[in-house]
Amino acid sequence: MALVKKEGVMDFASFISGFVDGEGCFSVSFNWRLKLTLGIEVRPSFSISQNKRSLEILNKIQKYFNCGGISFSKKDQTYKYEVRSIEDLIRKIIPHFEKYPLQSNKKNDFESFVFICCKVFNNQHQNVNYLEQIIEKAFKMNPGGKRKITKAELLKHLDKMKV
Repeated sequence: MALVKKEGVMDFASFISGFVDGEGCFSVSFNWRLKLTLGIEVRPSFSISQNKRSLEILNKIQKYFNCGGISFSKKDQTYKYEVRSIEDLIRKIIPHFEKYPLQSNKKNDFESFVFICCKVFNNQHQNVNYLEQIIEKAFKMNPGGKRKITKAELLKHLDKMKV
């Protein structure tokens, strides 16, 4: 992948967006949390996974964003850079991709991700109607991904909360 040069300096920000277009993931997971008002936890996440020989690029990306963490999976011998803090997603990750837009179909997932992060950041995910919208959008993202809880289970639970 060629790096764009600006005034003789590598444009690392543009490189990151291109790299994420191919290797990154914007996702939203759900967990049961009975102590929460609606009983459903919403967890937006931005991540990039790489083979262990590519750890250096993940370190550079983490340094660029100045947030998130890197973990190693023994199962598939990969490192994963991940940002889950809603504050960091809103203040660092989303503004980057708004300034340096994705070029692939991943931009559709990103748009849904922004919607969901904004709702969570503003605590609107604690409202039944907004949470239903979040679930609908999240399940259109990464359709091939694995989920512990089905969309039907989440919506059925919300229907009980409406009564």
